Amino acid sequence: MGSIRAQIKTSFGEIVVEGETAEEVLTILKTLPKEFVSEIETLVSVKVSLSRGANLVGVIEYTEDGPIITSGITSKAKLTHYEAIGLILYASEMRVNTSTKIRRLLEHSGIRSQVSSRLNEMSKRGLVYKPNLSGSDWRLTAEGERWIREKVLPKLTES
Repeated sequence: MGSIRAQIKTSFGEIVVEGETAEEVLTILKTLPKEFVSEIETLVSVKVSLSRGANLVGVIEYTEDGPIITSGITSKAKLTHYEAIGLILYASEMRVNTSTKIRRLLEHSGIRSQVSSRLNEMSKRGLVYKPNLSGSDWRLTAEGERWIREKVLPKLTES
């Protein structure tokens, strides 16, 4: 006999519920507390931000939409659009994101930019690349990660 599986995508990954019948899957879902997903998202966000290092504390805030640059940073530091895009990618899961999502996260951070154009320019500089040329994902190169770690973050965290 087969089983029924429900996969629920969330900002932190997937929740999989499995049962022998549809009714069993529904029963399991109904027994979950209303705050279940938001509590897990909060816990995962804290763990992820801690695992990415203390150097992002005060610079990046993890939201359910993804990482955003904190308002304190955007108001006091003169971030270039390249640096802002690099920070979003650096704080993104697997250091990968789409130009559309990066644009949205920058807007949530209070920054407006022509993200597609900046990504193409950053690509020519060797800071980002597309892992799949036909895909929409962009990723920081090793040089891009080093640039964020050694140049951008120190500039933002110095008093």
